[in-house]
Amino acid sequence: MGEQNHSPRKELQHRTRAEAPGKKSWHSQAYALGAVSNSMSTFLTFPIYKVVFRQQIHAMAVSEAVRQLWHEGPQYFYRGIYRPLLSKTLQGTLLFGTYDGLLCFLSPLGPYTLGCHWAAGIMSGLVEAVALSPFERVQNVLQDGRKQARFPSTFSILEEFNSYGLWGRLSRGYYHGFWPVLARNSLGSTLYFSFKDPMQDGLAEQGLARWIPALVSGSVNETITCLVLYPLIVLVANMQSHMGWQSMPSLWASAQDVWNTWGQKLLLSYRGCSLVILRSSVTWGLTTAIQDFLQRKSHSRKELKTD
Repeated sequence: MGEQNHSPRKELQHRTRAEAPGKKSWHSQAYALGAVSNSMSTFLTFPIYKVVFRQQIHAMAVSEAVRQLWHEGPQYFYRGIYRPLLSKTLQGTLLFGTYDGLLCFLSPLGPYTLGCHWAAGIMSGLVEAVALSPFERVQNVLQDGRKQARFPSTFSILEEFNSYGLWGRLSRGYYHGFWPVLARNSLGSTLYFSFKDPMQDGLAEQGLARWIPALVSGSVNETITCLVLYPLIVLVANMQSHMGWQSMPSLWASAQDVWNTWGQKLLLSYRGCSLVILRSSVTWGLTTAIQDFLQRKSHSRKELKTD
């Protein structure tokens, strides 16, 4: 009876760890799976992302945001898609790969305690923030329709950043808004990884098709994470959309400005949250399902070679 309480996913994890005892458990497979799953989901959800960003910056309704993009013309609808595609691919590579590597380092043969999940989540969020903040910074400037005339391309944005001087390039350029990004990424990865596997294991025990637990756990878990962190997401978007040496508000000033923009009511800061939930649900549901599918396929091939 005790063995029946272990889900197939847990058994797969334990067998994978036991295959190479004593070896460094820094699996390159986790990096590849993260890259593939995130790039696919990003391409599918980019239109939703752009509408959400306009809501966060201009505090407008969904219909108004869609109308604004329509009036700008179809040539601008996918403006900047290459940067989020690249950054999200790198994000998946770093997030899943670093998390898996740190988890294996903290507990090479398992089982993984909640503390191990938290530590690995925080550290992977830190790596992600350091590596990808510049990509997000440039993307948020490009997405702001108010800056299309002054900064029509990535090159014009980078040229502005590079004119600030060494410290200015970091604090007011590439890494402006870094601290809320770090908080968002660390908290987000910790919540996602801490609750994804238990939820997926519980659903798997219900006898559902293999892809359903991964899809549902990724979607539900990221939806909850998004609801918790949404005010921080709005703050990041507003901070990173600012440009110019003289017009760079501090973290506290940016938070006050966002608070005043939303009428000093927390519920109003969730305007546009429905689209964020939809995008995150689809993105991370697909990401989790694809990753789980490819992981099972890879393990099956290894078992066939062993036999």
